[in-house]
Amino acid sequence: MRFVLAAGAVPDFLSELVWLVVIAAIVAYVSKRMGLVPIVGFLAAGVLIGPYAFGLVEDQALVDAAAEVGVLLLLFTIGIEFSLEKLARIKRLIVGGGGLQVIGTTGAVVAALTVLGVSWQAAVFTGFLVALSSTAIVLKLLADRGETGSEPGQAAVGLLIFQDIAIIVMVLLIPMLGGAGGGAIGIAWALGKAALVIGAVIVVARRLMPPVLEAIAKTCSNEVFLIAIVAICFGTAYLVGLAGISIALGAFLAGLVVSESKFAEHALGEILPLQILFAATFFVSVGMLLDVGFLLTHLPLVLGVVAVVLAIKVAVTTFAVRALGYPLATAGAAGLLTAQVGEFSFVLERAGREFGLTPGGAGADGTQTFIAATVLLMAATPALAAVAGRFGSKLARTAAPELPPEPDEHDDTFHGLRDHVIVAGYGRSARKLVRVLRGSGIPYVVATLSPEGATEAEEEGAPVHRGDYARQRTLDHLGLDRAKLLVLADDAVPMAHRVISVATAFSPTTRVVALTRSLADADALQHAGADRVISSELEAVVGLFDDVLRQYGLPAEEVLVHEEAVRSGNYEAFGQRPKDAKPVVECALDAHCLSTRTVTIRAGAPIAGRTLGGLHLRRDYGLYAEAIVQNGREQPHPAPDLVLNPGDAVRLVGTIEAFQGAADLFRAAPASGDGSASLPPPRPRMAAYPDPEAAVTLEPRPGTGCTHTDQIRTVHPSANGCEECLKIGSRWVHLRTCMSCGHVGCCDSSLHKHASKHHEQTGHPIIRSAEPGE
Repeated sequence: MRFVLAAGAVPDFLSELVWLVVIAAIVAYVSKRMGLVPIVGFLAAGVLIGPYAFGLVEDQALVDAAAEVGVLLLLFTIGIEFSLEKLARIKRLIVGGGGLQVIGTTGAVVAALTVLGVSWQAAVFTGFLVALSSTAIVLKLLADRGETGSEPGQAAVGLLIFQDIAIIVMVLLIPMLGGAGGGAIGIAWALGKAALVIGAVIVVARRLMPPVLEAIAKTCSNEVFLIAIVAICFGTAYLVGLAGISIALGAFLAGLVVSESKFAEHALGEILPLQILFAATFFVSVGMLLDVGFLLTHLPLVLGVVAVVLAIKVAVTTFAVRALGYPLATAGAAGLLTAQVGEFSFVLERAGREFGLTPGGAGADGTQTFIAATVLLMAATPALAAVAGRFGSKLARTAAPELPPEPDEHDDTFHGLRDHVIVAGYGRSARKLVRVLRGSGIPYVVATLSPEGATEAEEEGAPVHRGDYARQRTLDHLGLDRAKLLVLADDAVPMAHRVISVATAFSPTTRVVALTRSLADADALQHAGADRVISSELEAVVGLFDDVLRQYGLPAEEVLVHEEAVRSGNYEAFGQRPKDAKPVVECALDAHCLSTRTVTIRAGAPIAGRTLGGLHLRRDYGLYAEAIVQNGREQPHPAPDLVLNPGDAVRLVGTIEAFQGAADLFRAAPASGDGSASLPPPRPRMAAYPDPEAAVTLEPRPGTGCTHTDQIRTVHPSANGCEECLKIGSRWVHLRTCMSCGHVGCCDSSLHKHASKHHEQTGHPIIRSAEPGE
């Protein structure tokens, strides 16, 4: 190998790997530009490079091996996100719902094929193939959409876990169906081994893994931590496979083991890039199985099979989940999510072929029909997932009144954080800042990779996330797009560069503040996209200069310019312990405090070079420009014809949703040919202003239990904004309309809360939001 590489020759495997990765990247990009999810692009790439199209990749074994790794890593990451507690909460779904789904689907397929004259052995075998769903695709979609913890997501996961366990029995039954013997004793022994393995995994997760990961994390080496996590994943899958259990289920169990450690999020952040790469290979490998020529010549047959499989799986899964008492909307959504045929069905199909079993008993044509239908169903799954919620709700509206939904068990610690500060790292400066934030009542969260720092912060009562905050997933988990500030207080310049690059691309309306030593580093971080960089070197000089000016008796108004840098009188508080510290900054945290952000205009952003009036920030985005700082001078209430230039800082007022909706305006992008970036279309407005001439009605949902619905009237809004705010010249965040008299007031997120005050004064019980869709 060394000789080949030194001689400059290209190994055979590398050319095939290049074709696989390059074509997959191109097709996935095109798919994304067309509004499709990347999974569809990967499947299409597999078709193109496969043996039935251009034949660019011939080493199927290489692709299959990489695909297996992708499935293992995918299930490992899902296991980390799920945890044993979540698994225990859906045990009824796993056993009851999963059992009903597998048995019901197999039975429905057997009944349909028996009517067509297919032997019962081939019918049962085909039922097994259809009963399995794609664990890889469903869990990937749920993770991408952030719906793993939703009711339909948990229902789907419960069914998939049972299917992975049921594979053990199916594999053992195939020889019996093919007439090669086997028996109940073998099945019982296999299930017994599975139970023992799962029990052992739970013991390891509770007792052994937390201290092991603690010791590894204390090395503070990402390389050591990553290789240890991969070893846990593959090692557990290997040992479970030796016991005769699905290695994919073993990888999921390995993830559950890691989830019991407080370093679960750190592990997830490290393994995610690998998982994305290898999971893409899996989808490509599935696409390579499709014979396009067969599909085109037998298109009516394949589409018919797709329709029948879709109908059976949606109906049976909906019934199975509904039978456990879940709402019909949840059951219907889970039915669509798991309506495809799974990747492990290919494994079963190959195993059945050895014993003379083929899908539908139709020989080679049956196999190709099965493959074509499966690939089409997999490709359709993202679209089915997108409409799953609407399908479930529509199904529920046509049925009898629902059982009350189960309470939301979302346990994301940082899900409710809004207008908070993310303190990245927990070094000396960050510790002092956190004490200020805690004493001042400002919401915050600490993110750090240091085990000792995390433990110390937790002991002092700080909310802590262990993970790499240079990764978008971690910042998303911490609610960066809902945060006012991201503070980098102690990071080295290269790390700060990485964080700033990711943060400003992900949430350009969140202010990024960094602390560094030298003035040269400050300039570099400023160019990297930080909104404010504080140089300790420069601050020391400014402090000295400020003192000199005071000693020489300069007017106070001139000296006040430097007071922010000096932090006069507050340094002592930084060194105090939390229990003794007095608040350095008193913040009332009223609506104006929380709804205001200062956003820097970056070069290449669509907003740069345009006037405030031409942007229609308030009309189209629900944002109000309160002030602008240009060339070091603040201009309150800027004029509509004011041009926004790169480097300007605009103080904006709006809701978190408004800042999220306007993010594309501030996101730096490549310039167009005329030197300016194109203006993105406005997103749907978050705060509408009702037309006083238009009547407002409200249709209460049936079964709400509200005793005041008889007081709802058709009303005309009293004003095109908050009635009281318009009189006093104030502003609001959202509007509410009284359904008794038509009074328009501002919401409780606004400064004056006039809608609630109107209710307190009049007793009118029902208001309607002026926001579309609320």
